Amino acid sequence: MTKTVLQPTAWAAPKGYANGVAASGRMVFVAGQIGWNAQCQFESDDLVAQVHQTLQNIKAVLAEAGAEPSHICRMTWYLTDRREYIARGREIGQAYREVLGREFGIAMTAVQVAGLVEERAKVEIEVTVVLPA
Repeated sequence: MTKTVLQPTAWAAPKGYANGVAASGRMVFVAGQIGWNAQCQFESDDLVAQVHQTLQNIKAVLAEAGAEPSHICRMTWYLTDRREYIARGREIGQAYREVLGREFGIAMTAVQVAGLVEERAKVEIEVTVVLPA
């Protein structure tokens, strides 16, 4: 896979993500994952714990495609509480690094939503992956 981070030279560098990514290869789309376990049961109502589990779920789906976190090109985060997400950014970053490593060449979007389909879910994340052709 060829993956290039797109960063306009006059722009300040973003922290923890890329403004854009160009990639070529086989595309894999991972549906929105939430913070429940393999049996579709929540083990925690804590945002950081749900982020950690959500990222583990994403990593498990990636493995089914033969993909790794380095193949992720785009992530979209849907959050029920923007303020908590911002306030707990360091903890969320730590959970991210524990599961996905230091992979920051990913175009990311985060939005606050009124709610998610699963009532206990505090976060849902979907990803687009590009694998070598």
